[in-house]
Amino acid sequence: MNIYPIETGNFKLDGGAMFGVVPKSIWQRTNPADSNNMCSWSMRCLLIEDGDRLMLVDTGIGDKQSEKFFSYYYLFGEGSLKDGIEKAGFGLDDVTDVFLTHLHFDHCGGAIKRNGENGFLPVFKNATYWSNERHWKWATEPNQREKASFLSENILPIQESGQLKFIDRKADLTTNVFPDIDVMFVDGHTDSQQLPIINYKGKKIVFMADLLPSVGHIPLAYVMGYDTRPLITLAEKDQFLRKAVEEEYILFLEHDHANECCTLKMTEKGVRLDKTFSLKEIG
Repeated sequence: MNIYPIETGNFKLDGGAMFGVVPKSIWQRTNPADSNNMCSWSMRCLLIEDGDRLMLVDTGIGDKQSEKFFSYYYLFGEGSLKDGIEKAGFGLDDVTDVFLTHLHFDHCGGAIKRNGENGFLPVFKNATYWSNERHWKWATEPNQREKASFLSENILPIQESGQLKFIDRKADLTTNVFPDIDVMFVDGHTDSQQLPIINYKGKKIVFMADLLPSVGHIPLAYVMGYDTRPLITLAEKDQFLRKAVEEEYILFLEHDHANECCTLKMTEKGVRLDKTFSLKEIG
């Protein structure tokens, strides 16, 4: 197995929204804000080469929305999904599986492209797109709180293409879906977010998506204002972080602008950051 971080670009979001009830005087120590209170965030995806399978985890924000839409998020950086995949030595048509942690626009927007003025097509024509039935229903029949994050042009063309498949969510916390890849389901940020756990060189790498956006979110109370069920997030984080320490997980951070990966340690104040490093540093 080979794994490659894919930098698809960066964006900015309000620091207060990203840290919920935590005061700016505290969160700005790890995530400094600009004069408009905006913090920088990555949209880092992961490419997994395993035998004949080439799996992409999440796809970034894409490029098909309007200039007005993108102006709200202050996109910056040179990275793009296509360039990142090609830099790893592959083409878009080589991707066999697209694993979407959830269907918010910054995670799935790059999965679909425009086809003419009003049409849309999958970017990865040879790939199976993976979601789960519970989250798909949640996203296609959205609540008012999340409606602006679930854009129909990002979601419905996946099903219309015939390339959509659902992972079976069982009662257990995790389920095995691919060789060397398990999936963990969490419900605090959005219903049935699915996070891959990758067995790699004797280690477990967890793609954190929005359960843990950055190392600044490690303390339990640091929960995003975007989360639909913050108390559930709190419980899910508590359980996961303890297990991550015990089993020495490597956390791959999708949104941390400064840090690609990290490990955790237990302290007298609870679970805290241990080390940060890049994916290529994993022995």
